[in-house]
Amino acid sequence: MSPTDAVELQHPNKSQSLTSQQVVDLTRQHNYGTWRFQKGWNPMHIVDAEGCYIVDGTGKRYLDFSSQLMCSNLGHKNQAVIDAIAKQAQELSYAMPGYATTARAELSQLLVEVLPKGLSKFFFTTSGTEANEAAFKIARMFTGKTKIIARYRSYHGSTAGSIAATGDPRRWAMEPSGKGQGILFGPEVHCYKCPIRHTYPGCGIACADYIEHMIRNESDVAAVLVEPIVGTNGVIVPPDEYMPKLRRICDEYGVLLIADEVMTGWGRTGEWFAMNHWGVVPDILVTAKGITSAYVPLGLCATSEKIAEFFQDHYFAHGHTYEAHPLTLAPAVATIREMQRLGLVERARELAPYVEGKLNELKAKHPSVGDVRGKGLFWAVDLVKNRVTKEPFNTYSDKVSGKPLLVDQIAAKILADGVTIQAWVSHFIVAPPLIVTKEEIDRGVGALDEHLGMADAAVLP
Repeated sequence: MSPTDAVELQHPNKSQSLTSQQVVDLTRQHNYGTWRFQKGWNPMHIVDAEGCYIVDGTGKRYLDFSSQLMCSNLGHKNQAVIDAIAKQAQELSYAMPGYATTARAELSQLLVEVLPKGLSKFFFTTSGTEANEAAFKIARMFTGKTKIIARYRSYHGSTAGSIAATGDPRRWAMEPSGKGQGILFGPEVHCYKCPIRHTYPGCGIACADYIEHMIRNESDVAAVLVEPIVGTNGVIVPPDEYMPKLRRICDEYGVLLIADEVMTGWGRTGEWFAMNHWGVVPDILVTAKGITSAYVPLGLCATSEKIAEFFQDHYFAHGHTYEAHPLTLAPAVATIREMQRLGLVERARELAPYVEGKLNELKAKHPSVGDVRGKGLFWAVDLVKNRVTKEPFNTYSDKVSGKPLLVDQIAAKILADGVTIQAWVSHFIVAPPLIVTKEEIDRGVGALDEHLGMADAAVLP
C-alpha cells in the first residue's frame, strides 16, 4: 500500500473507501480554493489534529505554528469543547433567533465578564465577516450617518460590505462594481514603514490626525473601523498613544469606533482583547475565530449600552436564520471556561518575551528580516530586499497576478520539515495555539531559521 493509501475514509454511499489522494483530487475537482488561482491548487489532506499538531493523510504530523488561520487558540481536540458540542446537539440542536436558550444566556453572562466593560448587548453570527456587516448596519442606524472610514492595511471579510471595507488586494477583484458606497480609506498606523512618511515619536501620531482631517472634511461619517493590531496584513502594532487619540477624535466628532478583534481577541495578544492594552473601549467590538477556538463557526458583534438603549425605541433591522444558534454558543461557553481554567491569556503574555527574543535572534542572523513585531503570541517576521529602503520581496500586485511569492516558497520548505506557517505577500505570521510549549516554539522558529537563507540570498547590496 502506498503512503497515500494509508488513511482511508468510508464514503457514506459506497462500500469502497477513498484514498487520501482521491480526497485531494475530489476536493480540487469540485471545490474552489479561496483567494488563489485554481490551477496548481494541491490541498493537503488533513485527517486529524490534536494539541498543537495536525496530521495529514499519510500520517505525518505538523506543528501548527499559526493556529491554522490564527483561530485555533485552545489547540486541537480540547475535550471540554467537544463534549459541549455533543451535549448541545443532544439537548437542542436548533432554536430560531426569537427564542431564549440556556446556551445563549450562559454565553451572554460570560461575555459581560470578559469583554471590555460597557459592551453588554450582543448580536451573534456565524463568522467575523457577518459580524462586521452587522456592525456597519448598527453604526449607520444608530448615527443616521452613512460613511465608514477604514484603513488600507486591513481585512474585514469577504461579503459585499465587508470586502468593500477591506484595504488589502482581496478587494480589487470586486471593483468598480464592488466598491462600497460610503467606504473611505485612511492611512494605517505602521511605524516601521509609515505610509505618510513620518517618524515616531516626533510625528505626534500624524496618522490619527489624518483620520481626523478626513472626518472633518467628509462629514456624514458614522464610524471609524480598525483592527487594533492589524492581522493578516502584517501584525502591525500601533504605538501606545494611537488608540487613545483615535478614541478622543471619535468622541469629539460624534463618530463611533469599531474594533475588529476577529483575530486579536481571545487571549491572542496577551489580553482578552487587544483594545485592553491601551485601556480603550470601542463603541462596537467585532470578534470570531478564537471565541470557539474555531471548533464551530461563531461571530459576535458587541455594542455599548448607549447603542443598546437607542434600539429600545428604534427598529433593529437585522437578523439571520442562524443567529444565536445553540450549537455555536455552547462550545463558546466551554472555550471561555477552558481559557480561564488553563490561564491562557496570562500564558500568552508570559510567553511573549520568549517568542520576541527568538525572533529577534532570527533578525540578527538573517539580513532578509527587516522587522519583527507583535504582542502576546501574535507576531510577524517581515522580509525585505534591503533593510535601508525596506523594499519587500513581493507586493500586493504580485499576489493577485499569480506571480510566485518568495514567502510561499519558504513556507513550502518549512511544511516539508513538518511545520505549517501562514505566509502573506512578504511576511510570516507566528501565532501558535496558546497552549504551545517553549520546545514547540523553538521547533517552529528553528524551521524558519533553516530556510530563511533563500531570502538572504536575494537581498540587495
